[in-house]
Amino acid sequence: MEQRAFCLPEPKPENRREARPTRKGENMSEKISRRNFMGAAALGAAALAGAALTGCSSSSSSKESGAKEEKAAKPVILVTSFGTSYNDSRHVTIGAIEDAIREKYWQDYDIRRAFTAQIIIDKLKKRDGITIDNMTEALDRCVADGVKTVVVQPTHLMAGFEYTDVKDELDKYKDKFDKIALGDPLLASDDDYSKVADAIKEGMASFDDGKTALCLMGHGTEADSNADYAKMQETFKKKGLTQFFVGTVEAEPTCEDVIEAATAAGYKKAVLAPLMVVAGDHANNDMADETDPESWASQFVAADFDVTCLLQGLGQNIAIDEIYVSHVDAAIAKL
Repeated sequence: MEQRAFCLPEPKPENRREARPTRKGENMSEKISRRNFMGAAALGAAALAGAALTGCSSSSSSKESGAKEEKAAKPVILVTSFGTSYNDSRHVTIGAIEDAIREKYWQDYDIRRAFTAQIIIDKLKKRDGITIDNMTEALDRCVADGVKTVVVQPTHLMAGFEYTDVKDELDKYKDKFDKIALGDPLLASDDDYSKVADAIKEGMASFDDGKTALCLMGHGTEADSNADYAKMQETFKKKGLTQFFVGTVEAEPTCEDVIEAATAAGYKKAVLAPLMVVAGDHANNDMADETDPESWASQFVAADFDVTCLLQGLGQNIAIDEIYVSHVDAAIAKL
């Protein structure tokens, strides 16, 4: 019987969250949540009521008050991501992480967005009319707005080249803010690895029937942080989750390594899912494209596996989002 790969639409179980869609032309670096808007509206109403009670105040006093408010710019949490041009995935992954951070910190911080991939920023601007700041633009905007405290929280999986670039860029602004802090990537501590493993296990529970290899495709890197994939695999093993197999697109372990390991373990069915925050280009093409003989789906089918592709980024998992929130907590504690 000929084997085929099937791509499933994103499920919406209770441990998944949806982010608010972006309107065309919206500047995501200054997006305000509904909750934040309502809070601002309430404060505005209170201010109007106060003005009515006090009656006529001097214009000089009013100007003085306004000047103080201008100086008291809110601290900023700048959520920095590589980015993706897949709008639907972006809303429910990067957007969900941002919303999780906003839910906790909306009263005391402005939550802003920056992407590090200029090619994606340019594509979104040209194709969709969506303006997203790169990191330099976002930090310059903070300076122009009079912001004194900035916390940068990357959504990167590990401390690879992209994370280092974010750190180096932030270091250039040390003299322009009173306080700055950088949050950790998703996988920074042993506790992070354990929580990520648990979150993935829970997120893929509906496919975990004891007969299916659950195969995770990471990006891979030439940086030393590529060893984090092996550590993730070891974490699954230590937890007794031997049905999970970790590989990469551009480094090691390779797809061939994952197929060999799953075959040796006796599996003939496999679910493929991205070990990435966003289910974007790599997930749709390098993992799930049946027409590409080099894709993971095609290679698994060629190895006689019954294959299902799950186009679902880690950012859709609430437990993953909460790890990022905890890293923001730790960064703020260091201010």
